[in-house]
Amino acid sequence: MTRSLSLSLPLSSLLALGACGVATVAPSSPGGTQRAPAAPLEAPPGRPAAPDGEPGGDTASDGDTAPDGGDTGATSPPGAPVRFVALGDGGQGNAGQYAVAAGMEAVCAAKGCDFAIYLGDNIYSDGVSSVDDAQFEEKFEAPYANLAFPFYMALGNHDWGNGREGTEHQIAYTDRSEKWTMLDHYYTHTQGDVGFFVLDSQAIKDGDIAPQEAWLAGALAASTSGWKIAYAHHPYVSNGDHGNTGGEFGDFFDRNLCGKVDIYFAGHDHDLQWLQPVCETEMIVSGAAAGTRDLAGSNPTLFETATKGFLWVEIAGDTMTGVFYDSDGAELFRRVVTR
Repeated sequence: MTRSLSLSLPLSSLLALGACGVATVAPSSPGGTQRAPAAPLEAPPGRPAAPDGEPGGDTASDGDTAPDGGDTGATSPPGAPVRFVALGDGGQGNAGQYAVAAGMEAVCAAKGCDFAIYLGDNIYSDGVSSVDDAQFEEKFEAPYANLAFPFYMALGNHDWGNGREGTEHQIAYTDRSEKWTMLDHYYTHTQGDVGFFVLDSQAIKDGDIAPQEAWLAGALAASTSGWKIAYAHHPYVSNGDHGNTGGEFGDFFDRNLCGKVDIYFAGHDHDLQWLQPVCETEMIVSGAAAGTRDLAGSNPTLFETATKGFLWVEIAGDTMTGVFYDSDGAELFRRVVTR
């Protein structure tokens, strides 16, 4: 659904080309790996399922049917550029989370941010036990206290640590917070000409598929947004230590998202990756909001690094610019994609 061209050029040239709608990538920092583009994959070879032994559990604790999702409606002015940050796996309340938050503060002050999309594992290690759980303050409100915009949250495997009841507490916390926004286990929100489809990938992995699949088909069909972006916790393809997510989620992705959304964001692996497009969908992993793990896979990538950081995105008309930053606010990599 998107077309792109990757080039390595000086920053001045990148900016000039980006203004013309030409997709570019900038040279990586010494901490990252930039690879020459390869032909887009039509399907991820041998999608191995992620290991299930991660602390906090990699399976939901019950099999209840998920609700029918929600929709916030538009919150950004039509026609205005949409700017946001994408990050995940941050809910630890540790020094790494505070460092990445400080980097976001600097970038957002300089470049503008309307909101954040948060890619799951919101509260380590086992989610929350009540809507009054002190971890909401310790692992979300306090680290992001200086960021005055909404965070649209997705659920991760660790958020299911206290079962379905624990995930319901995260949804209910939306009414307690000025920035935490989780309307349901899965839901949509619209910003300008960009429609976002937020999935509960852990429920899908555990076989709770039909209600979410029916909801997504209806939501995509009803959307009039020029850009369609999906995000969830588990990556479809990844070179992180969990690898590609196969099984029920991989099949769900094949049927419902491949070629039907422009961009797919995920976390789960604690690193930063911009992979080669698969089935005409851009694949981005941004799961380094509090810590990192080694990269191990071999999927074709444009950039990857085991560095704490986040992605800043601007969508203006038919052009999306994405820039990975480290926790110091230093640029690691950029890519421009034209729809």
